[in-house]
Amino acid sequence: MDKNIKVRSIVILVVILACVIGIIGFPKSLADLKRNWDNNIRLGLDLKGGSHLVLQVQVQDAVKAEADQVIERLKDDLKKQNIMWSSIDRNDPQQVQDADNIQVTIKGVPATQTSAFRNIVNERYTDWVLTTENSTDYNLRMKPSELVALKRDTVEREIQTISNRINQLGLTEPSVQQYGNAGDQYQILVQLPGVDDPLRVKELIGTTAVLEIAEVKEGPFASREAAQSQHGGVLPLNTKLVKAIPRGNSAGDEWYLINKNPVIYGRDMRNARASQDTSLGRGGWETNFTLSQDGGQRFGRFTEANVGNRLAVVLDNNIVSVATIQSKIEDSGRITGLGSEEESVDLSRYLRSGSLPAGVVYLEERSVGPSLGADSIHEGFLAGIAGLLAVIVVMLVYYKRSGVNAVLALLLNTVVLLAAISYFHAVLTLPGIAGIILTIGMAVDSNVLIFERIREELRSGKAVVAAVDAGFSKAWWTIVDTHVTTVVSCAFLFLFGEGPVRGFAVTLVIGLIANVFTAVFVSRTIFDYELSGRRRMQELSI
Repeated sequence: MDKNIKVRSIVILVVILACVIGIIGFPKSLADLKRNWDNNIRLGLDLKGGSHLVLQVQVQDAVKAEADQVIERLKDDLKKQNIMWSSIDRNDPQQVQDADNIQVTIKGVPATQTSAFRNIVNERYTDWVLTTENSTDYNLRMKPSELVALKRDTVEREIQTISNRINQLGLTEPSVQQYGNAGDQYQILVQLPGVDDPLRVKELIGTTAVLEIAEVKEGPFASREAAQSQHGGVLPLNTKLVKAIPRGNSAGDEWYLINKNPVIYGRDMRNARASQDTSLGRGGWETNFTLSQDGGQRFGRFTEANVGNRLAVVLDNNIVSVATIQSKIEDSGRITGLGSEEESVDLSRYLRSGSLPAGVVYLEERSVGPSLGADSIHEGFLAGIAGLLAVIVVMLVYYKRSGVNAVLALLLNTVVLLAAISYFHAVLTLPGIAGIILTIGMAVDSNVLIFERIREELRSGKAVVAAVDAGFSKAWWTIVDTHVTTVVSCAFLFLFGEGPVRGFAVTLVIGLIANVFTAVFVSRTIFDYELSGRRRMQELSI
């Protein structure tokens, strides 16, 4: 056998093995086989049944909260500079579409202090635009770019927080994502396969995450028992034991004894973001956070009196970070010494997800029964089998022995497609099944192009081996053209479509990529294997 054919055969066998492992893993019994299949081939809401919710984020709540923060800071700044005023308040937008009209009104600033007032606003409130009503009254409006960024960040934080809450259900493939093409709607789509109780989901979404920053008294301990033994089995007054979330380099469990009364609660957290620690040339990662005015005052008093002590960031009764107080921290601070960018980003998400940044209104809620999904799976399976059998029969009758190549390539195409769905953790939906069925037709189309080219070359008088070579080389660019145009169409479906349409597009693209491999590489290898050592072969069964 030619060395090149051996190499290609090994590649094909490795691909088949990897695909089979991706689909069924290493089952030890039929029960394991079924369990691995269910875990790897995940079914979407339309096939498995579950809950479908559409939520509208009340972004005006976040905008009003931001304005309230500005009011409190401005009052404090004006007091420090001995600048007088009669009132500082804001309007009260009630609807999502009214969020852009947020306005802070300052009245009664003496004309003699106008210059000092303007300097404070221009220096410390750069996200806002100051306009004058008269000699003593002013308005503050948030810059449009900052307003857009705030609303976008609100939706993202809402999605993160809801995702954290949903994950408590232990679902395999929940979906929480921004919904709709209209950017001014600020809607979130929540799909939960296997959960047929929307009321339970709504209760869970409405639950606020319990976020605390508390003083660390002792630790770490290797176990709860080890910590309790240090105090004769009775913990000190106003303390509790909390377990730390394991880190990538941690050797085992870590428990800390912390104060029961937190210094900071989730409601005090205003924002948090990941950044690089450039101080002293460290170049590591840190998480910066910002607190509300009240929270910042409490935190400042505590940290000033406890420099050198440790603080723990506790989310849902699990410690996500422990840091040493290096100096007084007021309305903003940083947690340093983080190991990687990923750790820094994750910690910022934990801090931001302390509570929902805005309220939600349920625009749509419905349940999909599992029986409907079972019917869809059954009918889709029958359609796929019927189409596959029809294609196999036609290919074997019309192309004779060469049709076997097409059948083998077709079967491998399906295996590769299912393996890709498993490896990418994609969800198989009813439109996805339609994409698989369509892929069968596309795969056959590629083989038909190749076989007809080979027939043309044979009719022109070429030898069998030369005809096969010419058939594959001439059909190659036609196959590429047809696949590229289809992939471009799928790209538009993915960009402008919703969940089911996107599922169809993704499945079809994966099938097309697999088709190029099976119809060209695999089919050519089979032909070369059959023709190897038979260069003077007179006829080809095609």
